[in-house]
Amino acid sequence: MPIITLTTDWNLNDFYTGTLKGKILSLCPNAILVDITHQIQSFNLAQAAFVIKNSYPHFPSGTIHIIGVNAEAGTDQSHLAIYADGHFFIGCDNGIFGLIFREEPKKIIRIKPENTEPVSFPAFSIFAGAAARLARGEKISDLGNQVNNYEKRIPLRATIEETGITGSIIYIDSYQNAITNITKDLFERIGKNRVFEILVQSNYYKLNKINRTYGETSVGEILALFNSLNLLEIAINNGNAAELLNLTVGSTIRINFKNKLRK
Repeated sequence: MPIITLTTDWNLNDFYTGTLKGKILSLCPNAILVDITHQIQSFNLAQAAFVIKNSYPHFPSGTIHIIGVNAEAGTDQSHLAIYADGHFFIGCDNGIFGLIFREEPKKIIRIKPENTEPVSFPAFSIFAGAAARLARGEKISDLGNQVNNYEKRIPLRATIEETGITGSIIYIDSYQNAITNITKDLFERIGKNRVFEILVQSNYYKLNKINRTYGETSVGEILALFNSLNLLEIAINNGNAAELLNLTVGSTIRINFKNKLRK
């Protein structure tokens, strides 16, 4: 049975969610609908991209992903169906796809509306129908015209130099752990096993150890570790790091490397 995932900036209890699900199931009754999340902050493409990028690889190939984030009616945004990495993605051409994909998609289709009525709710009037057609086995090329370009936003990258790495917090999870854009590979490549110091909130908090688990640090203490995504994370054992340390998306995290090797 075809799987269709839903990621939106609505609310789980909003009628929009039920409307979209009802529309899809009326067009494709055997579809399996999976809510990735409906709690994306309004219009927050970076947050949505982070969630989708780290979720979709765990779904079976051929899964269809509807992205209803910043999908406004009355704009000049086109609507795209994209095939990439064995998955289908449907959403607005608002820059989010450039934040999701590491490589260029294999196919990019500008969806042609099935009727000429004004689009008042793109997820309902365009995305649902396109997803259902793919779920029923139609080719992605049947949905519209192939294009070569789409709006791209560039992911925020950590900056590097010989003596350190400057990164940013890119996501705060439900435990208030602050996830940065500093990868384990980058840390090891630039650090070269040198002694280091992690500066949080300028130099107010300083860490010189990276945990393997949260429990290595006493309850209530600040810590750093590389999470399951191999991204550096600032947390508090049994605490809310982002709230207590006044960290937000965009806050800077600095790692300074010393001219001394770790033992």
